[in-house]
Amino acid sequence: MKILITGKNGQVGSCLVDQLSIMSDITLLALDRVQLDITDENEVNKIIAEFNPNIIINAAAYTAVDKAEQESLLAYAINRDGPHNLAVAANTINAAIIHISTDYVFAGDCSASYTESDKTNPQGEYGLSKLAGEQAVAQACSRHIILRTAWVFSEHGNNFVKTMLRLAKTKNSLDVVADQFGGPTYAGDIACAIIKIAKSIVSGNKAYGIYHYSGFPYVSWFQFSKKIFEIAFDQKIISHVMQLSAITTSDYPTPAKRPANSKLDCHKILNNFSIKQSNWQEALLDVIKNK
Repeated sequence: MKILITGKNGQVGSCLVDQLSIMSDITLLALDRVQLDITDENEVNKIIAEFNPNIIINAAAYTAVDKAEQESLLAYAINRDGPHNLAVAANTINAAIIHISTDYVFAGDCSASYTESDKTNPQGEYGLSKLAGEQAVAQACSRHIILRTAWVFSEHGNNFVKTMLRLAKTKNSLDVVADQFGGPTYAGDIACAIIKIAKSIVSGNKAYGIYHYSGFPYVSWFQFSKKIFEIAFDQKIISHVMQLSAITTSDYPTPAKRPANSKLDCHKILNNFSIKQSNWQEALLDVIKNK
């Protein structure tokens, strides 16, 4: 199986490279944004035609949620136009494309967990650009998997876990939002799910479409922070017990609106690919222990 990965230096991209590079049955081409600008249609077509992969995994994305409010053109170029170019190229060579998306395509005002068929209604430029990317991929290549995930963390890149541990070096107390809920998701588990889907597709599974994959149990940012600091203290990563205060979203205004509910229903991916939700607590322990 030949796999091409874009965005190899991101959280999911890094984990994909870690896992795929040791698999003897995989021929891998992993590229960063310098090696492949996915917004350049000609460059995308040239590289994909030369490598001729079975599977294209798009892990490249513009993820600066707040900055996207002022940089919408850049967000759309990377999150819509780039995926469209990749999907067109995939379709041309009869490859499948696996494209990573986000919980931000939803408004976050639903009381239940979001299913793949629920109405999308992004509340900011980042979410709008990601939804446009989903639509562009689906229209350009019928052999697509769109994988929505949420609250990604890992040992790679910048993420909430690393931010909390960095703050703990200089602070003894923190205010953390307690009225936004979701499923923290380990990037390594996302990578594992993507690889399982890729192998299933190459083996003949044609269950294309949109899927949700996130961690469980669902928690608030406050509850997630509490667990981060508990583990960090137990592992002697930090030397003091952090004092946390629960605040509301309105107490912590940001340029872009965050979904109050980012809980993703993950039954479809379980039924079609036998992929269970990520156990984020186990993954969090491993990430912090290895930091």
